[in-house]
Amino acid sequence: MLCTLGVLVLFSASSLCATQPRMIGPDGGDVRSLTYDPHNPDRILLGTSSGQIFESNDRGGTWQRFAHIGDNADYVVDHILFDPNDSRTIYVAVWSATNNEVGDLYKSHNGGKSWTSLSGMRGKSIRSLSMAPSNSRILVAGALDGVFKSTDAGDSWRRISPAGHKDIKDIESLAIDPKNPDVIYAGTWHLAWKSTDNGDNWHQIKNGMIDDSDVFSIIVDPQQPSIVFASACSGIYKSTSGGELFSKIQGIPFSARRTRVLKQDPNEEKVVYAGTTEGLWKTTDLGTTWKRVTAPNIIVNDVMIDPRDSKRVLLATDRNGVMVSNDAAGTFMVSNNGFTHRSVRALLVDRKDVNVMYAGMVNDKEFGGVFTSRDAGQHWSQMSKGLNGSDVFALAQDSQNNLVAGTNGGLFRMNAATKAWTPVVIPGAVKPHVADLQIQGKEWFVPTSAAMMYSHDNGRTWQTQRSPSKEPFTMVRVSGNRIAVASWHALLTSHDNGKNWGWMQAPAISLITGVAFDKDSQIWISSPQGIFHEKTAGGCEYVTTNDLPKGKITALDYDQHTGQLTAVVDSSNEVFASTDGRRWRAVHDVGFPVHKLVSNGSSMVALTMYEGLVSFDKTMSARLEEIDSSSNK
Repeated sequence: MLCTLGVLVLFSASSLCATQPRMIGPDGGDVRSLTYDPHNPDRILLGTSSGQIFESNDRGGTWQRFAHIGDNADYVVDHILFDPNDSRTIYVAVWSATNNEVGDLYKSHNGGKSWTSLSGMRGKSIRSLSMAPSNSRILVAGALDGVFKSTDAGDSWRRISPAGHKDIKDIESLAIDPKNPDVIYAGTWHLAWKSTDNGDNWHQIKNGMIDDSDVFSIIVDPQQPSIVFASACSGIYKSTSGGELFSKIQGIPFSARRTRVLKQDPNEEKVVYAGTTEGLWKTTDLGTTWKRVTAPNIIVNDVMIDPRDSKRVLLATDRNGVMVSNDAAGTFMVSNNGFTHRSVRALLVDRKDVNVMYAGMVNDKEFGGVFTSRDAGQHWSQMSKGLNGSDVFALAQDSQNNLVAGTNGGLFRMNAATKAWTPVVIPGAVKPHVADLQIQGKEWFVPTSAAMMYSHDNGRTWQTQRSPSKEPFTMVRVSGNRIAVASWHALLTSHDNGKNWGWMQAPAISLITGVAFDKDSQIWISSPQGIFHEKTAGGCEYVTTNDLPKGKITALDYDQHTGQLTAVVDSSNEVFASTDGRRWRAVHDVGFPVHKLVSNGSSMVALTMYEGLVSFDKTMSARLEEIDSSSNK
């Protein structure tokens, strides 16, 4: 029940956890860019789509967090440049994934310890960045509103494309002639352009190229600048006349021609790699013939070739993380030790062994599904056979300890004998979207996009409850015989383990974002409008929560181990705790946007939006003590 208004909530001396949260994987995910330090190619920087940069100091063998760019978690780090004359100088160009009209350009003078936003490009959605090979102080940046150039290492910038030009905009790729920095190539979302006089004049270079081609990448041969390669949505093109006439390269299937990156071997000029949406392709004769050198399901975002050893090739891929070859792309293996950029939406701690955990992924298709760890997150292995690339939103164990997964392609159960997932047939529900899942003995409660499904016999037979408003059911919580199932705006409840159901009078909220039972089996609800508590007489009442930061409360849970409510707010990376639901304190700064929390004995695991799982020690966090305020008078 609610505490009285006279209750005062205090913290011990330390309000935040003394130990640092630990990223515990699963390793892998999306990589946007790879760049080596020209003075020490063993050192490599990796860019993600959440503003994170990782670092490797052993040629990509292991990774660790290096820097976070910007204040938000939505910056796509597509371009990282080292100054070849002083590798303490690093440039990072970004654009926002949530508002792709904005972005920024950052510079570090101290090897990445601190970063400064360059005022001349502030706020611009920067999709391409190039440094003149002949002069590292010359930079050219491509933004949605044109081409910009700096001749003083980014201190000042000027527009070199005509302002408001109807075609020279949405600059997706750039290249600077390796011998003459006045010659600039710019690829747009509609063909390519070239300037030979430092941007004073531009002309379209499209002869031989299919009209309306998005030009993703342009490279200029350092030894023969008249040889230019351009990749586009319509294929890969080669020019021997500085772009004045292109010919389409043959030998790559049409479906694989969405080529995001081209890279020329720095030691073998006839070797060029093309990273496509259907694998990596390689030519050893400057584009006359091509061969695919990876599986077709590999989406390649960037290619990095070790300048000292061309046999070592690294790929930045979607979903599969970093891939490494030591035999000139003959074979590849993943190399994600320490790198995590995954969206985990489900975490289950084995009921018999807290060191065994199961994690459910979204957005990773055949590279995601379910991963398991038997050492509390130190190592993970994939166990997704039979899921067919489904996103996993919920995990549970049945009465026989078999795993059950709720996915966007229906309900699945793990077959212990075959180590494969098999569909659980729910009559009348064809591959329903299962957003949550609770199993208590033989009782199964499965909210789906169409109805609330429940079974009293371990999933053999099913009953249905539908929402009168036809809203999807999004989450379910169980406490003893009490069950609460949330739709967008309403709450379906049962007091007798699902034999009878009723609708709880809902508060005026825009969305139910969290449901929790406290130790007394009383219901708490979170929403963008705040937190609500079940009233004895029925319905819910608003709870004043002035201690929480402004923002949408995106998750609410109750931790039986500590007897505290926990909350996550979308404007903060912190975890908040309360013993009475009214007074809250930050108990941990996870360092990343958090989706939800799962208790694991003395530990808490945060499921982050983009960075996998983060674990921290609850026993070291500040304790909430309730002291009657009257005793202090």
